Amino acid sequence: MDQRSSYIAIRNAFYPQAGIGISANAILICLHTAAAHVGHKPRITDLPITHLALTHILMLLTMGLLVSTDTWETQDIPGDFKCKVLVFLNKVMRGLSICTTCVLSVLQAITISPTGSWLANFKLKNTNPILKLFFFLWVFTMSTCSSLLLCTVSTPNKTQPGLLFVTEHCSFLPMKYIHREFFLTLMACRDVFFMGLMVFSSGYMVILLYRHKKQSQNLHNSRFSPKSSPEQRATQSILLLICCFAVLYCADSIISLTIGLTWTSDAILVCVQMLVANGYGTVSPLVLISADTQITKITQLTCGKKGHLLMKLF
Repeated sequence: MDQRSSYIAIRNAFYPQAGIGISANAILICLHTAAAHVGHKPRITDLPITHLALTHILMLLTMGLLVSTDTWETQDIPGDFKCKVLVFLNKVMRGLSICTTCVLSVLQAITISPTGSWLANFKLKNTNPILKLFFFLWVFTMSTCSSLLLCTVSTPNKTQPGLLFVTEHCSFLPMKYIHREFFLTLMACRDVFFMGLMVFSSGYMVILLYRHKKQSQNLHNSRFSPKSSPEQRATQSILLLICCFAVLYCADSIISLTIGLTWTSDAILVCVQMLVANGYGTVSPLVLISADTQITKITQLTCGKKGHLLMKLF
């Protein structure tokens, strides 16, 4: 298989990935909306989870438009404009995915922190501070990605030396070394900061879960271990989510740094990076759906009603 065929095969693998990811995130939003209508008590993490799902839908959708040939067949909108908007939005959504996961991790750590701890002082009574935080994160992330609006262009028909491959139709113009290093450093500092907060909050949650387990073992000497609380199950799901994020993010960062620092235009490497970068957007809703107790109750209730209706019919 030649390089062109390998590139097409890897690129085509994105379509089922995007289809699963967009569908799963849409289902996650619908289930959270249904939980609110059923009357479940709102949780402080509901807003970050919904924001994360919306972010991943936009991230997968913009990448789907970038790799789809149908997007570039219409000549009504200039190719340069489409490239700039789609690449910019995709990178902004990737940055917001990191920020939102961090916010979700920190909020869960605050939620389960015991009364009297220093983190308990940060417990929120409403979602207004979270909305303000998300507004700031949108402005901040768009600012760090602003350079993409200048250097993204539609790939000309004739190969132009120095361009960095993004998709078949979009490329990055060569930047001065100092400018490239500045923006790469800025985005790296952003990611390292939020990753550091995630590691700290995750470590704190692991310690709390371990202490609770030890206390439960001391209180219950029976053969059967007590059932974990909804807060514990939610914490475990977020920890699993962060583990998935960390693995995929590290792989994505290594590939992205290799591409950015060497300015290589290896189409296959860029395609692999695209699949890895969007992997978290596909996996995260599946983890959150499977581990959410409110969603589990809604699905059980729905299935129970359908089963009862079928029994009446037959």
